[in-house]
Amino acid sequence: MDRPVRPVVGVSCYVEDVDRRPWVAQRSAVLPHRYVEQLERAGALVVVLPPRPDADEAMAAEVLSRLDGLVIAGGADVEADRYGADPHPTSQSPRPDRDAWELALCRASASMDLPALGICRGMQVMAVASGARLEQHLPDRVGHESHSPEPGVYASHHASAVAGSRLAGILGTDELDVPTYHHQAVVADTLEGSGWVPSAWHADGTLEAMEDPSPRFRVAVQWHPEAGEDPRLFEALVEAARERLADSHGHGADHHG
Repeated sequence: MDRPVRPVVGVSCYVEDVDRRPWVAQRSAVLPHRYVEQLERAGALVVVLPPRPDADEAMAAEVLSRLDGLVIAGGADVEADRYGADPHPTSQSPRPDRDAWELALCRASASMDLPALGICRGMQVMAVASGARLEQHLPDRVGHESHSPEPGVYASHHASAVAGSRLAGILGTDELDVPTYHHQAVVADTLEGSGWVPSAWHADGTLEAMEDPSPRFRVAVQWHPEAGEDPRLFEALVEAARERLADSHGHGADHHG
């Protein structure tokens, strides 16, 4: 039996200084390998997309034209200036190169109807790219730290998918136990007019997922599915990417050429 065609999925990442003895502060493209593992298990070929100094939507579209799907990965806080706010005292050091690159990837992928999945920071970048704002420190509103109780350790909490949403079609409407590590979140009220709609909530009112119902596949979650054992979100993304690849070949196009 022929192996199913493996779509090519790009994943955003950092460029950071990394120590690998005897090398110190070596500039490196950095991504937790769990993203790659999950996508490969789901049937994708994975490429890593480090920030570019010439990042703009045209460059992003040129890169994405070679791909069948996109993951905007987790990471540090989006710079508050990107959504017209002053930084909260708890805000992490900004990564302007990554912000610029991922915002361009989000906008270009939307215009190309490229299947895309945003994860944690990735969901926040997707929202900001569409004009929404972020809640900069959840404990100020919810009064607890269960979304990120311990530095450097994934916690877990419950989230509930919205009935009838694409997310519910993938994960079901039963209460989900999800890996979590974030202190910021998308302000749901600011999604109006962006094309995004809420698709999962925490009991404390935190928006845990959103989706654009019109494209082929455009979903974002505030949790970290790559850190868990549930492959369904990655499988859904890869299947959408495979369908897009098949459609492009069916129309006589070879966007990998």
